[in-house]
Amino acid sequence: MIASLRGTLIHIGSDHLVIETGGVGWLVYAPRSVLGACGALNETIFLYTHMIVREDALLLYGFQTLEQRALFESLLSVSGVGPKVGLSLLSAGSPDDIRLMVAQNNTTALARVPGIGKKTAERLVLELKGKLDLKGLPTAAGGVAAAPSALNAELAELLVSLGYSSAEASAAVASLPADAPEDLEVRLRLALRYFGSV
Repeated sequence: MIASLRGTLIHIGSDHLVIETGGVGWLVYAPRSVLGACGALNETIFLYTHMIVREDALLLYGFQTLEQRALFESLLSVSGVGPKVGLSLLSAGSPDDIRLMVAQNNTTALARVPGIGKKTAERLVLELKGKLDLKGLPTAAGGVAAAPSALNAELAELLVSLGYSSAEASAAVASLPADAPEDLEVRLRLALRYFGSV
């Protein structure tokens, strides 16, 4: 089992990184938050990893924190949730955002995440309530904090469909002001302004 990886970042893809260690390039799938914060090419990078062994492949998934990795592993334990959906969820918000959605039974926000429908959202809430530590979460009335996360995930998908890389989309979403309205069209305009300023 490969639990972590330190090496030189040699490529950033739309959903993965390639990290070279000892002359070997490791393809590591990662959530958008990791892709957006991984730094420049040819710099040293460290990731906590989760390895999945399949009959036809060995797959590595990379995370910035142990908390992210633990949440990814919890997500995989939910029936019907695979690595792709797990990454999609982790791209939609921080571990606290996801735990808050579960704690508040916010299936509407969860269902907005690409790859998750209403039934999967309900299953996530049902199965994760007993597995995640839901104490000490920031309080938000009616899932106010969770909604922007799902909106941001939708916005990032939209930017990628417009031809921006996943890393560029993440950077543009991160540049949005905290008080940005919960309106996809307005957020898109603000994100496109970011590209005009860089």
